[in-house]
Amino acid sequence: MTQPFNIVRHFFEAAKRHPDTIAIIHQKQQVTFREFEQQVLDTAAYFTEKGIGKGDRVMLFVPMSIDLYRIVLALFHIGATAVFLDEWVSKKRLEACCQVAQCQAFIGIFKARVLALFTSELRKIPIKLGTGYKQNSRKNATAAPTTASDTALITFTTGSTGTPKAAKRTHGFLHEQFQALLEKIDPHPDDIDMPVLPIVLLINLGAGCTSVIADFKASKPNSLKPEKVVRQLQKHRVTRLVASPFFVKQLAKYCIEHAVAVPSLEKLFTGGAPVFPAEAALYVQAFPEATIEIVYGSTEAEPISAITATALLLEKDDLLQQGLKVGAPYRKAEVRIVQVKVGAIACESEAELAQLQLRPGQIGEIIVAGPHVLQEYLNNEEALKQNKIFIGEKCWHRTGDSGYLNEKGELYLTGRCSTLLHTNGNLLAPFLYENYFSSLAGVEMGTVLQLNGELTAVLELKPGADKAAVQEQVTQAGQFEVRFVSKIPRDPRHNSKIDYERLRVQLV
Repeated sequence: MTQPFNIVRHFFEAAKRHPDTIAIIHQKQQVTFREFEQQVLDTAAYFTEKGIGKGDRVMLFVPMSIDLYRIVLALFHIGATAVFLDEWVSKKRLEACCQVAQCQAFIGIFKARVLALFTSELRKIPIKLGTGYKQNSRKNATAAPTTASDTALITFTTGSTGTPKAAKRTHGFLHEQFQALLEKIDPHPDDIDMPVLPIVLLINLGAGCTSVIADFKASKPNSLKPEKVVRQLQKHRVTRLVASPFFVKQLAKYCIEHAVAVPSLEKLFTGGAPVFPAEAALYVQAFPEATIEIVYGSTEAEPISAITATALLLEKDDLLQQGLKVGAPYRKAEVRIVQVKVGAIACESEAELAQLQLRPGQIGEIIVAGPHVLQEYLNNEEALKQNKIFIGEKCWHRTGDSGYLNEKGELYLTGRCSTLLHTNGNLLAPFLYENYFSSLAGVEMGTVLQLNGELTAVLELKPGADKAAVQEQVTQAGQFEVRFVSKIPRDPRHNSKIDYERLRVQLV
């Protein structure tokens, strides 16, 4: 059978090459590629029977599991679009996302289907299904003739205000992302991976290697029990881990504190939030035999650049001057630094864009173009206008991050553009101080805000920290008021980035 242009074809090809390899291990369940292929085709036939077809948008409320990937691949096979919402989403945001997505079907676990009874927007969706399917019906699973421009996935960015940004990931985009991450992660059939970032498990299914789903509830990151995950790593002899900085940090701290080793771990990739040298040092101490790489990217462009933990540790001096090094740009990513501007950037030619471009060493907004850069949002023209710059057929994505390129073309971060502070005619990047604060003994996390006209260092301390000693070091670094808080609020997705708006509300 000739496969259409569809990301699921990578999985079918892998299943033919490695039929007896374990595809996914989840708790006490596991499935081979041959078995999983049968399940995917049976599920695709079942969805077709229930009235789901090409182009239909299907909202999923299924936790990371064998069932989730069976359902996603089945939807891709019949040309339907999988719509994902984060598990932590509020009822208000859920309904706003439903209004944007306009789904034709809903698939969820029992708890999610009960929730749907009390949510008006979910009740409007005509087809509602559980996670089950009919076995031995694969003969009816006809592949849809999808193209590169057909939408495969819709995911929502983490913003909590305004119209939700629904990122449209086409089959062509997923293919480019697959190729980019394949090159970066370099999976092999004999690898055993723990991919805590969901998109990576799809990559593994296309590469023919085994994935172990972590014993971890993404909707409640603070409930992570690192000892359980470490036992999984040891039991299954995991060779590669791909996870958020928060997840990796908790494992690293546990391994160091309890003198536990994971000798099978050869590669570790992390991304989704900044990693400062002090945190990278923990990774290296905990996993000395592993090659550790920190990937910088965003929902709309992944990857943008990368740096190894050992290379980052060489940058630990002069944190207040140089920013956070995130390495050389990915070879297919074109990265530029332009003037920080509020609102849309309208450029009709490369010459106009060049006028906004800054010289090496100058801080501005990071923009990126390339085949793996997302070009569309669903039903949100305003988001498209604010976040994209189109010049001919080329799409530049505005990351919203500030930073600079040095003379060697290496990329440095200086924080979100929205957090830059204007003080005494100068531009101050709180991110630089966040990097510095993370290196101080006793400091868990810290940042700088402008409160009542005063520059204020806000700090979260580690248990048992010497508050007076920390305060003295902070005041030496700048003319700051100093405030200590029990907990700095983090982003709900990775539990790693500072949620500045919630922090400001907390302090007022």
